[in-house]
Amino acid sequence: MAELVFFSGTMDCGKSTLALQMDHNHRARGREGLIFTRLDRAGDSVLSSRLGLSTGAVEVHEGLDFWEVVVAQLTSGGKVDYLICDEAQFYSPAQVEQLARVVDELDIEVYAFGIMADFRTQLFPGSQRLVELADRTQVLQVAALCWCGARATHNARVVDGSMVVEGEQVVVGDTTDGTQEVEYEVLCRRHHMRRMSSHAAHAAALSADVLPFDLDACPVPPRA
Repeated sequence: MAELVFFSGTMDCGKSTLALQMDHNHRARGREGLIFTRLDRAGDSVLSSRLGLSTGAVEVHEGLDFWEVVVAQLTSGGKVDYLICDEAQFYSPAQVEQLARVVDELDIEVYAFGIMADFRTQLFPGSQRLVELADRTQVLQVAALCWCGARATHNARVVDGSMVVEGEQVVVGDTTDGTQEVEYEVLCRRHHMRRMSSHAAHAAALSADVLPFDLDACPVPPRA
């Protein structure tokens, strides 16, 4: 039977690369699928990997209905064996429910890929619904690394060089609106809790070659 599978992890753990590899493997065996993404770093209607690989995809706007898209493809004579759904953390809970319906009623495999939690360590609504509905949730084994070398477990938003923990949940990274530069990086829990991004670590270093690994150099900031 078909399954809804959620592949999750931090940034830099290879989610989009795996999505592209899975699509390649299925197509190499004569299967046909649809690829979806939302707010990819490379722009609209593109599924891209940080390794430089990319392919065309259907952009998941707020009004897209997965059920209607798949049914339209089938009724027009098309074949759909599977769906690849990247950046699934940005999907609405209703869209995740549509994916589950595609699996249950059309027996089509759905492979969803996404980040579990945002820069505030809070679950994305789409990811939360996937955890609730998926047949399997699989954490990717490629370990992203914090600047200190420890395994990265949290995503951090850095605005003009300073880590922030407030603001809108969805802001595309590696962009600037003319007033602020927004970036993202992955951190271990202790440095995320201490708001110690790589920018802050280098600024606090005694020299360019020595980073402050001592926790006293990056104390826990006061909570509001």
